[in-house]
Amino acid sequence: MSYHVNEKGYYGEFGGAFIPEMLYPNTEELRQNYLRIMAEPSFQKEFHQLLKDYVGRPTPLYYAERMSKKYNTKIYLKREDLCHTGAHKVNNTIGQILMAKKLGKNRIIAETGAGQHGVATATVCALMGIECVVYMGEVDIARQAPNVARMKMLGAEVRPALSGSRTLKDATNEAIRDWINNPVDTHYIIGSVVGPHPYPDMVARFQAVISEEIKKQLQEKEGRENPDYVIACVGGGSNAAGAYYHYLDTPEVGIIAVEAAGKGIDTGESAATSALGKVGIIHGSKTLLMQTQDGQITEPYSISAGLDYPGVGPLHAHLYTSGRGEFISITDDEAMTAGLTLCQMEGIIPAIESSHGLAVFEQKTFKPDDVVVMNLSGRGDKDLQNYIDYFKL
Repeated sequence: MSYHVNEKGYYGEFGGAFIPEMLYPNTEELRQNYLRIMAEPSFQKEFHQLLKDYVGRPTPLYYAERMSKKYNTKIYLKREDLCHTGAHKVNNTIGQILMAKKLGKNRIIAETGAGQHGVATATVCALMGIECVVYMGEVDIARQAPNVARMKMLGAEVRPALSGSRTLKDATNEAIRDWINNPVDTHYIIGSVVGPHPYPDMVARFQAVISEEIKKQLQEKEGRENPDYVIACVGGGSNAAGAYYHYLDTPEVGIIAVEAAGKGIDTGESAATSALGKVGIIHGSKTLLMQTQDGQITEPYSISAGLDYPGVGPLHAHLYTSGRGEFISITDDEAMTAGLTLCQMEGIIPAIESSHGLAVFEQKTFKPDDVVVMNLSGRGDKDLQNYIDYFKL
């Protein structure tokens, strides 16, 4: 059994392309061409050159000595926080902007929650001189003001989503409407392993550079390619997909996915899709999502703007239901405490998203000789105000 996507765009029972007829030509054009374009030597050369010289890859695999002592196991941090723009998101936007150029598109749209994907999209559009429109919920625009300013400085137009909860899912709805209205010249850069096929697979492939590097770096440091566990936080789940990618079909590597429990799984203010979700369709794919009895999407909540999505990507839904991945839910309080621990023990200020992953070490006991790789998906600059408010700094 493989945990990778099949030729129909499914991971087990999840995935597919459930889209309005108007979008069929767009996704079909992408589906027919993405693997061929990605395999072209010229594409690979340009992609890897930009990852190296522009993004700053490979990112280090850092042995966290003090944290390892504290938790009595070997903890390695994959330092995606050191990427240009401050998170893993740019790996995917570099890939997709090159894809858009190959397909002859001259306008880019994107959606963003925490703003990191919006910034990464605005960044590559500035790099390539392509028009960029980013949709962002009005609530997120207020709570992630520094990232909004960065997008505008990079030349993007930020359009507020004013409907629904005015957060990520509403921004996604607006972006999809835009794409329906501008099918010929516009490419939609989706920021996570969500959406209709081929997006979940394409984004995972661009992010797979993370696990590709982990294998080489562990070989150098530990004399083996495979860790005992890979940990990553999951909202939609692109950083996790990238960290797991080369280990999906290697059963001896434990996969741990960390979701946001918010104020607690049963409080009604949570984003723990694995615990609360049922099978449904959101943004063009069949997956697990939080919904009411009659199928209306319920509002997610997390202190982290990047994890409050009401569903997970179809790959993660499959990892959960098949038992291949262990899903752990972490509350706001647990995440914030874990983030502060990393600050004070290793001198690294993590994004609140990543802090959820770090909190696993308080919940789960690893063996002393286990090699545990935690994907540190982003840095905490964008979250400083949240940290200040929470800890009354």
